[in-house]
Amino acid sequence: MMKSMTGYGAGKGVSGKIEISVEIRSVNSRYLDCSVKVPRLYIMLEEPVKTLVGKFISRGKVDVFITLDTSNSDDIDVKINSPLASAYLSAVQNLADDFAVENNVGVFELARFPDVLQIEKREIDSERLSADVCGVVSVALDGFNNMREREGEKLRNDISARLNEIEKLMDEIERISPRSVAEYKARLEARMQEILNTKDYDEQRIIMEAAIFADRVAISEEVVRLKSHIIQLREMLRNGDAVGRKIDFLVQEFNREANTIGSKGNDAEMAKVVVELKSEIEKIREQAQNIE
Repeated sequence: MMKSMTGYGAGKGVSGKIEISVEIRSVNSRYLDCSVKVPRLYIMLEEPVKTLVGKFISRGKVDVFITLDTSNSDDIDVKINSPLASAYLSAVQNLADDFAVENNVGVFELARFPDVLQIEKREIDSERLSADVCGVVSVALDGFNNMREREGEKLRNDISARLNEIEKLMDEIERISPRSVAEYKARLEARMQEILNTKDYDEQRIIMEAAIFADRVAISEEVVRLKSHIIQLREMLRNGDAVGRKIDFLVQEFNREANTIGSKGNDAEMAKVVVELKSEIEKIREQAQNIE
């Protein structure tokens, strides 16, 4: 199914007594650019999360925010550095003896000396934590992809509507094109009559000039190719999946044919229709920038 490159998803879960929160956001990008924000202590989670995201997303700038709340966890030990505490006490007693002052250092004061109390985290089961975090990331990705699919459906409908409009404009161009040749032939006859001031002129020359003009402004090949591109684009919209880059390339061909038709046009009405045609193509190009 066609997806937008922009989306948001969130999930929550636990791993033992660690609470896990995940948020995923994405914006447009030519390629997949995944960034995982995780506390430095759990940096080993970055690669498995990126691998998981790559299975769901092929294009876009994706930011994954992982929060791990360990406030209820019991994986922290506070240890006493007894030799260091003893050395501090000895030094303080010596200070009291040397200056004849009272040694009133209590346990609270002693604990505040640098490195007397040392905080250590117990070794965590990184494989279990990684699996639990990836499980929460999967939940967030489900919501993330649901949002992208809803946006992708809107993009599909908008592009389909613009293709309908382009087909109407192509019908109008085909209607105008033969008329411009006939008008050119009439203007050429009028000019030659005016120059020669007589009806005795070379009608075959007029026909030949009109034929040369008709060949020069013929747009049948461009119209056929543009209609073929429309069929191809509709097929891409039906198939969905990651077609954004393909649509972007195909729209360049749309523009090439429209520009050629515009350069061959020799009619004010034709020029106006071509401007509208190029406007619709540009709107499709802008929408294609949002498709994965």
